[in-house]
Amino acid sequence: MTQVPDWLDRLAAEAVQAQPPLGMHPPANGSGRRAAVLLLFGEGPMGPDVLLIQRSSRGRRHAGQPAFPGGGVDPEDGGPVGAALREAEEETGLLPQGVTVVCTMPELYIWRSDNRVTPVLGWWHAPSAVHAAAPDEVESVERVPIAELVDPANRMTLRHPGGYSGPAFKVRGMLVWGFTASLLDGVLGMSGLAGPWDPSVTEDLPPEAVKLSRRG
Repeated sequence: MTQVPDWLDRLAAEAVQAQPPLGMHPPANGSGRRAAVLLLFGEGPMGPDVLLIQRSSRGRRHAGQPAFPGGGVDPEDGGPVGAALREAEEETGLLPQGVTVVCTMPELYIWRSDNRVTPVLGWWHAPSAVHAAAPDEVESVERVPIAELVDPANRMTLRHPGGYSGPAFKVRGMLVWGFTASLLDGVLGMSGLAGPWDPSVTEDLPPEAVKLSRRG
């Protein structure tokens, strides 16, 4: 059995029982499209890192936004784990056999796209080369060091013109916000790797990001 780092064990123990944030509880009637995302952690040159993609600005949903690999659960996937690994392979070219699935988190609901999303936590015990394997959907792929994500200089509160405010990260030329940033903020806190940062440092969502977000 593949051994995972202690911090990831701690994260998994917390993550399996984490309660969805306010506004992200799945509908009681079970409606919504089933989906999954892969939170894939590995050990890189700068220490622990996580795999993120930059979605294509030509996409229909979440255009231009950084995200975790993932998508809808198809019948042949057998569930969220299969879907997360399949989508990650399709989007980044990673080899699923190099991933140890650590746990799944409770479903989170994204009302804007009507998706019930299961986060799947994985450890990249045998990393493979990754790239934008689906150029119509993905513009770039990055292994982002956790050290950069938890650096207070890279953290802020982002304000959307619609009234939403939430955590955000500026890393590797990407502005990570919305669902992805909220999930990252939560799991980094549960892992014990995150340090204090100043949520009063607030920026507005850039106009181009606002324009893309209104496409779906």
